[in-house]
Amino acid sequence: MHPLTDTILASAIGSDLSREEAAAIAAQATVRDVVDGEVLVQEGDRDSRLHVILKGRIAVARRADQGWNVLHVRGEGDLAGELTFMHDEPRYAALLASGPARVLVLARRDFEALLATQPHAVYNVMRSIMRVAHDVQARLSRQMLDLQNYLYRPGGRY
Repeated sequence: MHPLTDTILASAIGSDLSREEAAAIAAQATVRDVVDGEVLVQEGDRDSRLHVILKGRIAVARRADQGWNVLHVRGEGDLAGELTFMHDEPRYAALLASGPARVLVLARRDFEALLATQPHAVYNVMRSIMRVAHDVQARLSRQMLDLQNYLYRPGGRY
């Protein structure tokens, strides 16, 4: 077995994978260590890599006049860059290390190469990515509702 197999099984993409499928995915992945403030991917870049956070935290952030505007912070086991991994649109925000971190990186072309030999593993990873995307959408919807209630309810604070 590949040494990253258990890591993948414990991450957001591993929930539906068998040990053998996780090992096949692990064989296609690399590990990257980043320091605090290091940019993994720039805002506006086309990036076809999925990042699985193994240690530390990664911020999803946009450049601001005085540094960064952090939109969300992802932690251990979470995914980052899942949407650009699935399509080739420019990134809305950068991925920025929030302290030292270690990430597993999976390039889309390497992942797609598994279609010939591990189609079920590819399907299961895509299901996991869609679950994560759905969770993000649900969180954004809740935040939008909270904002609407804050702005428009009688006696609101705006």
